[in-house]
Amino acid sequence: MLRDVFGKTFRLIGYTVQYGCIAHCAFEYLGGIVVCSGQSMEPTIQHSDIVFSENLTCHFYNIQKGDIVIAKNPTDPKSNICKRVIGLEGDKVCTSSPSDFLKTHSYVPKGHVWLEGDNLRNSTDSRCYGPVPYGLIKGRICFKGNFKVIRDLLCKGSP
Repeated sequence: MLRDVFGKTFRLIGYTVQYGCIAHCAFEYLGGIVVCSGQSMEPTIQHSDIVFSENLTCHFYNIQKGDIVIAKNPTDPKSNICKRVIGLEGDKVCTSSPSDFLKTHSYVPKGHVWLEGDNLRNSTDSRCYGPVPYGLIKGRICFKGNFKVIRDLLCKGSP
């Protein structure tokens, strides 16, 4: 009897570890769900929008100009940022804010990207912290929604 209990317990622990590893690999290498906060990407992505981030593109270095990406914040590694890729390595980018009278330009160094929010007047981005190392990019946004739409879809069948 004790042997059966231990056998079932170890089997359960084994399955839990296996499924945990599978889930980790899926979220690390395939993608995941992210809730975006802040106003820097408005009107494209609103505060509290839910987005799906796929991670394969950044693993294969296929990020392109115009992609919206999730990256580690260069000034606070504990938080993530959601920004649009404006420039890739070697591209000439405008480094001044929209209100500046004189515009300054720079080239994106090798192994880096230039990220900016769509809401230029309310975004802390590469204009503040400079080019972002490619290694900080965690995923590319491929689908977006918001809480209301997803809640309505989930609750549609319920009475």
